[in-house]
Parts: sequence; C-alpha cells; structure tokens
Amino acid sequence: MLALFDLDNTLIDRTAGLEDWARGFVRSRALPHEAEAIICDRLSERAHPEDFVDLRAILHLGDAPDNLWHEYVDGVAHSVHCFPGTREGLEALRRAGWTIGIATNGAGDIQRAKLAATGLAPLFHGICVSGEVGVRKPERRFFEAAAVECGLALSDGGWMVGDNPQTDMVGARTAGLRTLWVAADRGWPDGSPAPDAMASDIEGAIRVLRGERL
Repeated sequence: MLALFDLDNTLIDRTAGLEDWARGFVRSRALPHEAEAIICDRLSERAHPEDFVDLRAILHLGDAPDNLWHEYVDGVAHSVHCFPGTREGLEALRRAGWTIGIATNGAGDIQRAKLAATGLAPLFHGICVSGEVGVRKPERRFFEAAAVECGLALSDGGWMVGDNPQTDMVGARTAGLRTLWVAADRGWPDGSPAPDAMASDIEGAIRVLRGERL
C-alpha cells in the first residue's frame, strides 16, 4: 500500500525552524528586530531564490541574492526538527510493508536539504518535489509523478497524509487517493468535503494507517 506524506508542518516543524533561522539571521546582520517579522511573513508559505532579491532590497543587505538563498537553505535545513514519533512511525510503516513517499511543494534544494539534515531521506521509497517535476499540488499530475517516484501508479490506490486542506486533501482526493489530515489543533474548514480520516498529529496519523481505521 502507498502512503504519500507532505513534508512541511506534517513531518517537520517548518514554522518553528523558519522562525529560529530568522532570529539568528537578524542577529548576525545586526538588523532591527522588525526584520524578523518581515522575513517570516515573506517566507511563511514557501521560499524560492527570487524571494531573496526582494528581501535584499527591503532589508538593505549587501549580500548577493544567490548567497542569501544558499545561506537560507543551509540554515533552515539545520533549524527544522521532526515532530515527535515521525521517524519511528515511518520505520514501522516500512516494516509493515508499506511503500512510503514524500509529496511536497517547494524548491528541490531546500526540500532535499531538510530531508537530509533530519535524516528522513533514506526512509522513503520515492521523493517528489514540485520544483523538480514542474507541477505542484493540488494538480493530479503531481500525485501521478509522486506515485511513479515510488514505483507505483495512482491506480494502485493509497493515501495522502498532509496538513493543508486544499493542496494535500482536495488535490489527493481528486487524484483518487484516500486522504488523512493532520489537524494540529485546527478545525476542518467549513464547507470543504471532509477527508477520509483525521489525526491530531503525525503519530496519530501513522497509527490510523497501520490500523486502517476510518
């Protein structure tokens, strides 16, 4: 059975990692305190090299945008941490015969750097990053590519586990996958078709998969 996992704020705490990196970056440049909020606001949803062209101008930095991007990639990759139970749960799924993959939007270098720094990369049968395949969640073609990376096809069935109701849940449902939402203390959005299952955190989500509880 296939299980695809979103990365940011599903398996790893990207929000806390970004905030931690931004604090250190602001201190290292002796920038005003409000620069931290500017950086986090700009990069809260996603980050790409072109974001640092604008941040360089806004924050009056002398560094080249490419250098800022590489500093961000290295710094955030080493600032993020897995949520409790992530590694143990993924290892248990593999032992139980699941095929597991990463299905994440983002630039390839930063997403792969996070997976490497957290030690999660070797646990997956396939890793699909939107910046590398040229299509993003929630498009069906992305989920098709993610299944292929794992050596399977969407027609084989499977699950998508993620925290985003639109890109993860709606997108995966449209692609024919079952959906498991990681709520993280949030309520399901009014008016949206409910996922097949919900869990409060990634530990709970993996327990749902292992027990096939709906």
